Amino acid sequence: MVFEVIIETPSRLHVTLIDLNGKYDRIDGGVGITTKTPRLVLEARDGYDDIHIEFANSDSDILTEETVNDYQSKILSATSKINEFLNLEGGYHFKLKEIFPSHSGLGSGTQLSLAVAKLILMMNDQDLNSPKIGEIVGRGGTSGIGVASFDHGGFIVDAGHRKTEKKSFLPSSASNASPPPILARYDFPEDWNIIIAIPNVQRKVHGDGEVNIFQKYCPIPLEDVRELIHVLFIKMMPAVIEEDLDQFGQSIDLVQNMGFKKVELSLQNPFIKDLMENLKSSGAAGVGMSSFGPTVYAITDTNSKEVYRAAQNSMKDREGEIFRTKSQNSGACIYK
Repeated sequence: MVFEVIIETPSRLHVTLIDLNGKYDRIDGGVGITTKTPRLVLEARDGYDDIHIEFANSDSDILTEETVNDYQSKILSATSKINEFLNLEGGYHFKLKEIFPSHSGLGSGTQLSLAVAKLILMMNDQDLNSPKIGEIVGRGGTSGIGVASFDHGGFIVDAGHRKTEKKSFLPSSASNASPPPILARYDFPEDWNIIIAIPNVQRKVHGDGEVNIFQKYCPIPLEDVRELIHVLFIKMMPAVIEEDLDQFGQSIDLVQNMGFKKVELSLQNPFIKDLMENLKSSGAAGVGMSSFGPTVYAITDTNSKEVYRAAQNSMKDREGEIFRTKSQNSGACIYK
């Protein structure tokens, strides 16, 4: 009997890493927002001798050679790791019904790896919690936002890693650390609109380049980390709880010039900063860059059409994707 199951996962915005100084024996820590779109929709069937991978929308502009290769590689890797953990040898057919661009700052790698492993667990009548799955498939080695978004959604703050577990500053792609514990998780106001713009610019930092950046710029000065934590705990988190858009937007703007986020932005194509300034000028409450980019996001409420139009105007001479979305205050959904 063939077992068929579908999973839908959200995307996530990575607002900032918190502590890349490490004075008090922890490093990393992260802040993020789970978003409804773009999303990943993955179907899996068992009963095969090996791994088959199909893309439903083969003519999609998102389906570049880089994205295809990245998705295939991560599916094969996650399948191998979870099969080894479960001592399985079976094959599967995976059909990607919806995807979002890889290496864009939206966390596609974590969502895809967790989704593949979760489906294989279900098809073999097994169950593990998401942090354990993340540990098996090698996700969450720097930030825990992606794993927590898959699990719970919402606005998330994670605690980073003990230096006894992770001894140096490394991106997730080069870290073997397990997903960190969650410090706080709140529903993100669902009446706030989120504009996501993914311009088609060459990403300057990825892969081995990320390792070099972490090694070059870390540790971040302690005073910068302290200022960032002050903004996070006294301005950003209360603004989410109290649903104060102005305060939250101000905190997002402040974070762009603090800590490691300031480093990430300094390494971008100049177009990214121009895009951010245009979105801010259009009336967005706050504008940020997700992870290492190139995804830029704007938080707004009643003037979302104006902010969306500003993104379109800014990107009219460039290819790219623009989404108007909301937060997702729940995790991945599974359908049998």
